[in-house]
Amino acid sequence: MPGTRKLGRTSDHRKAMLRGMVTYLIENGQIETTVTRAKEVRSMAEKLITIGKDNTLHSKRQVFSYITKEAVAKKLIEEVAPKYADKNGGYTRIIKTGPRRGDAAEMCIIELV
Repeated sequence: MPGTRKLGRTSDHRKAMLRGMVTYLIENGQIETTVTRAKEVRSMAEKLITIGKDNTLHSKRQVFSYITKEAVAKKLIEEVAPKYADKNGGYTRIIKTGPRRGDAAEMCIIELV
């Protein structure tokens, strides 16, 4: 089935969760989460970094409209995006860490390369 994964949530909850996770990923450089969530976060994070590389007023407004913290949005535009100026994608890496203890969900670490 093409498109985004539903992750067992309503669309509003899913969008809010992904916005928070992308913000946290850019703020800290890496996060630990389940593999399916990480794949969705990777998709959004890479799109935002590509938008941030433009450094136009329009791209800045797009980034500020998605990321929940103003300081993190500035960090994306001023520090993170210029670092990948010569790369065409592949800004994140997913490393599997094994099953979670409580429910055996497949866990991983997603990080900025």
